[in-house]
Amino acid sequence: MSIRNPAAESRAPANAENRYSISGADLPLSCPMPAMALWNSHPKVYLPIEEQGGRAKCPYCGAEFVLGN
Repeated sequence: MSIRNPAAESRAPANAENRYSISGADLPLSCPMPAMALWNSHPKVYLPIEEQGGRAKCPYCGAEFVLGN
């Protein structure tokens, strides 16, 4: 039996890009997203991208999210 070590898992760096394309599978949208490393990021904030025409901007880091097909 192997023990899961979250620190050793591969994670995307938080706030590494300025623009992210997301899909419906990523909803509800939060920044940082679940696949991002949280140790060097800001507090999690949920972004109502569906109510904003498929675009949202994080008030903490300025990352822009675009909802695709």
